Amino acid sequence: MADEQVKRGRRKVLGAAVGLGGGLVGLSARVALGSARPAVAPRRIGVRRFEGKVVIVTGATSGIGRAAALAFAAEGAKVGFCGRREQLGRAVEQEIAAAGGEATYVRTDVLVEEEVQAFVEQVVKAYGRLNVAFNNAGITLEKPLHLFSRDEWDLVLNTNLRGVFLALKYEIPHLIASGGGNVVVTSSTNAIASEAGRAAYAASKRALVGLVQCAALDYAQAGIRVNALLPGTTDTALVRGVAGTKNVPDAAWRVMASIWGKSHVPQGRMATPEEIASFALALASDEHPYLSGAALAIDGGKTAYGG
Repeated sequence: MADEQVKRGRRKVLGAAVGLGGGLVGLSARVALGSARPAVAPRRIGVRRFEGKVVIVTGATSGIGRAAALAFAAEGAKVGFCGRREQLGRAVEQEIAAAGGEATYVRTDVLVEEEVQAFVEQVVKAYGRLNVAFNNAGITLEKPLHLFSRDEWDLVLNTNLRGVFLALKYEIPHLIASGGGNVVVTSSTNAIASEAGRAAYAASKRALVGLVQCAALDYAQAGIRVNALLPGTTDTALVRGVAGTKNVPDAAWRVMASIWGKSHVPQGRMATPEEIASFALALASDEHPYLSGAALAIDGGKTAYGG
């Protein structure tokens, strides 16, 4: 979604990594993968922390949300998930079914209150209750602050912040009716330390931490825990889009991501969606009953290093 001016800074770094025109594309797959994508974070085979539970995931047609939907289903949850891209959503739904899980995809735009309400109600109608919500949907648009139009600013804030508010608004009554539950919200390390060009994104993600803290206080006595997950740079289609590398071959992208990670992250790489999803499941499980109102950064030490 970001325009050419927005992305040039990040492209400059990543473009240098591929050597003006993708000169590293021919590297072997082993070298190309490097440390950019480690082995996928293992699922807890045989552990079914969400057996008998109903879970909602927003923004689950790709990236972290998709990884979380798959992981929740693998651990026994009945998963209701949404996203705008129906073809991708149906593919995730089929993937879960093929693995023996149970899931329902509902095309939903979190900007539209009626669609959010209908999504939550459809999931509850299908599965009878709601126990867990992972509110993950979000977008970014990057450019210097004064170049944002009001519509662009509103698009980012309304998707990332109001979209979570609407999800919570319609999820909370069902969580209360179920006797409590767990909510996880995807914020970002940009809530702690941002970068140039990310005014709208950082503002929305920092505001989410405040929203999470207030929700945790509002519903503590109802047995509902609410926590924020703050991922660092993660190897997703969103990140590739911001970097202006959607059409770059995968092998070249992995070289670029590896070089970027080694120069920006103490652990030397980006996160994988599966790694971030594993933390979402941990926060959403009943393993941490005293944890609420927290904001957990998962970033390989990047914010400790200086953003």
